[in-house]
Amino acid sequence: MRSGAKADDAAFVPPRSFAARLTLMACAAFFFAIFIALGTWQVQRLQWKRDLIEHVQQRVHAAPMPAPPPARWSRLSAQADEYRHVQIAGRYLGGQDTLVIASTERGLGYWLMAPLRADDGGIVLINRGFVSEEEGRRLRQTGANLGTENPHEHIVVTGLLRMAEPHGFWPRRNEPSTDRWYSRELGAIAARRGLPEVAPYFIDADAQSAQFGGAGDARPVGGLTVIDFPNNHLVYLLTWYALALMTAVALWWLLRDEIRLRRAMRQ
Repeated sequence: MRSGAKADDAAFVPPRSFAARLTLMACAAFFFAIFIALGTWQVQRLQWKRDLIEHVQQRVHAAPMPAPPPARWSRLSAQADEYRHVQIAGRYLGGQDTLVIASTERGLGYWLMAPLRADDGGIVLINRGFVSEEEGRRLRQTGANLGTENPHEHIVVTGLLRMAEPHGFWPRRNEPSTDRWYSRELGAIAARRGLPEVAPYFIDADAQSAQFGGAGDARPVGGLTVIDFPNNHLVYLLTWYALALMTAVALWWLLRDEIRLRRAMRQ
C-alpha cells in the first residue's frame, strides 16, 4: 500500500498557482478577442466584396455612358468608377501606339494602347485590344502604326473604364527608356510619347470598337477584359471563428483540469 501511495504521490501534479492561472486566462482571453475581431472584420469584408461584385456587374452590363471629361478626372476613383461601361468619341493620334506585354486566354502577346484625342479636348489612352507576339515583334521592327488606317478619322469607342496600373501582373518594372512595358502606367507612357496631360484612366475597347479601322489583317482583339474578384472572405472568417472556438475550448479544458486537481487535493 505504501509503495502504491508513493507512486501516486510521484504522479500527482499540483494545481497551478494563482499567477499562472491568471496569466493563462489573460492570454486565452486576449487571443479569443483577437480571433473574434478578425472574424468579424472578415464578415464585413465579405459583405463589402459581395456589394463590389454586384455593383461592378451592374456597371459592366449597363448602357454606355459618356466617358468622364477632364473636369471630372480629379474626382475619379477605382471604387466608384472602375469597370463603368463608357463611350467616347474623337480621333486617334497616329504614330503614338504603345505595346504592353499581356497574358490572355489567347496566349502571350501585347495590349495595343493608342491615345485618342476626345471631342472634349482631353487625351484618353484606349486599350484597342490584344495582338500576338509575332505581330508585336513585327510592329517593333517596322515601326508600323496599328492604330487605324486613317488615324485622323473621327470614331466612337465603347468599352470599360479602367484605372491606371502602376504595377501589373508581371513582377518586372516598366522600362520607358527601352520602350518595354509590363503594366499600363499611363503617366509614364504619356511622358515617353511626349503627350500632354492624359486621363487617369484608360478604356478597354469592346470587340467591335477594337476591330474598327485596323490595318489589313493586323486587327487587335478587344473585349478581353477579365473581371475576377477573388472572394475568400468566407473561408477566412470561418478560420478565425474556429480559432476563437478552439481557444475557448482550450481555456475550458484547463479550468476543468484545475478544478479536478483541487478537488483531489481536498480528498
